[in-house]
Amino acid sequence: MTEPSAAGGPDRDAPECLPARPARPEPERPARRRRWLLFTPLTGLTALVLAGAAVRLSGQPGAADAVWALATVIALLPAAASVLRDLWRRRFGVDVIAVLALAGALGVGEYLAGAVIALMLATGRTLEAYAQRRATRDLRALLARAPRTARRRTADGGVEVVPSDRVAVADRLLVGPGDVVAVDGVAESPATLDESVVTGESRLVERAAGEKVASGVVNAGAGFGLRATESAGRSTYAGIVRLAEEATARKAPTVRLADRYAAAFVPFTLALSGLGWAVSGEFVRAVAVLVVATPCPLLLATPIAIVSGLSRVARRGVLVRDGASLETLGRARTLLVDKTGTLTAGRPRVAEIVVAPGGEPDEVLRLAASVEQLSPHVLAAALVRHAHDQRVRLDTPTEVTEEPGRGVSGRVAGRRIRVGQLGGEPPQWAGQARSRAQDAGHSVVWVTDDAGPLGAVLLEDPVRPDARRAVDRLRAAGLARIVMVTGDRPEVARRVGEAVGVDEVLARCTPQEKVSRVRAEAGRAVTVMVGDGVNDAPALAEAHVGVAMGATGATASADVADAVLTVDRLDPLADAVEVARYARRIAVQSATVGMGLAVLAMGFAAAGRLPPVAGAFLQEGIDVLVILNALRALGGGPRRPA
Repeated sequence: MTEPSAAGGPDRDAPECLPARPARPEPERPARRRRWLLFTPLTGLTALVLAGAAVRLSGQPGAADAVWALATVIALLPAAASVLRDLWRRRFGVDVIAVLALAGALGVGEYLAGAVIALMLATGRTLEAYAQRRATRDLRALLARAPRTARRRTADGGVEVVPSDRVAVADRLLVGPGDVVAVDGVAESPATLDESVVTGESRLVERAAGEKVASGVVNAGAGFGLRATESAGRSTYAGIVRLAEEATARKAPTVRLADRYAAAFVPFTLALSGLGWAVSGEFVRAVAVLVVATPCPLLLATPIAIVSGLSRVARRGVLVRDGASLETLGRARTLLVDKTGTLTAGRPRVAEIVVAPGGEPDEVLRLAASVEQLSPHVLAAALVRHAHDQRVRLDTPTEVTEEPGRGVSGRVAGRRIRVGQLGGEPPQWAGQARSRAQDAGHSVVWVTDDAGPLGAVLLEDPVRPDARRAVDRLRAAGLARIVMVTGDRPEVARRVGEAVGVDEVLARCTPQEKVSRVRAEAGRAVTVMVGDGVNDAPALAEAHVGVAMGATGATASADVADAVLTVDRLDPLADAVEVARYARRIAVQSATVGMGLAVLAMGFAAAGRLPPVAGAFLQEGIDVLVILNALRALGGGPRRPA
């Protein structure tokens, strides 16, 4: 069978070659029904309050009180059940005041006040649901467009459509125009990609043959071949979706901010209501205090601001697991950052080729890259990539074997070539090359045949061109101390640290030493740790906020991290810190202003100057004010720099 052309795609007449576009999910009636159910309590309670008012105006105050009492009971029962569950779990929060206010209103016969409190709670919950749905729409969009199928090449040269979870490592796929890439892989031909969903960058990206392609990106050009390097479950997009599912599955938390306020506010409210009752002998004053103290600014405004921040950082290329992590990120003062793959490119490149006397650099490169074509090692990829860049023609190797930790060997045009470490005493030129590599901080790959060493390839891990700017932006975002930790040699680490401008450099750190240093820094300030490798996972788990680099979805570092950078750069973290500080400031502002106004009203209520019904309407106005203020966290504040 003739292979499908890149431009035209597969033969239209062949059913097995139809484009494997993601199946568009049918509209879900249960989901729409759940959305309508969110408005049911508010609609029902509003109808009861208005019905009671109509009955009262018709001259039937007793019937009106009965309707309002029913509205109060409808709100009281689920609220009381929630409080009892929390108390059973030894949790005590501000929602106990709302329950006491509803019960107190029933107890003293202030049925209109109870109905207004019930309506206030329903209004707040509905606003919360609206804000959370708007704030998490970016995360839900990720779930909706997850790739479900892929086009896999068969042994006889055909193409079959298979579920993405059936794609295995080393499978050869065909990605058609407009397709979403189902798994991580390596492009077999040039490709034009829209990576905005994964990276947040709107411009198209060109990928050459041999370059990595992440799952979840969209083919914006002609069809191209892809060799899978991960299964669907272990690919980049799967890791992003897992984080999105966690973030959307968790209810907008009242976060630790509200808990800290509640520890002081609840006892103060109970004491003030008891004092008003004791001094006047009128229980209605205690009820009035509880009514105006109903803590919607804490129960609703705080999580709305934090969840809004979650949405904004997701659009900046940072997925944060939950509101508590975002709130902690907003208080961070210290950053520990790994070197390799974070401040440096993490992808070695050839810096120099040293050859034996009489040798040719291109010949040494040809022999080394030819043998390394079948190796998955990161240094092998650097050699092959450099050979392609230099337009060096490679041969197909035979009898290729790889010994972990030692290197690769194989036959190239009949010669036995070994690429890797050099054993025995090196000749003079090789010893000089080794010393030069050590002084420059380069890795060395030796190329030998049966007669001895032919040459050495010196590889470097260059500092990211944007690393210095990212460090400066992180300082501007409020991180006062930035420390680089690495397992590399001190001289190499010091050179990178000076180039990017960190405060301190810690070299030759084992994973255990990284954990110890993170623990020490966390004892002095709220600490963020950024890493990209499996060896960074313990340190990420130890930090107040662990951040995994590069959206490596299934690695241990991403699994334990509190946040993942979906773009392979550090500067989105500065965006996230700025947004987190802004969202936390809005949350604190909303809670402080709302509770301040409530305390002022509580004083009037305790003095008998504010009856329960008037207090209920006043508290309704306070709640709407602070909730609308909390919604400011969806916009405003820090903007993405040019």
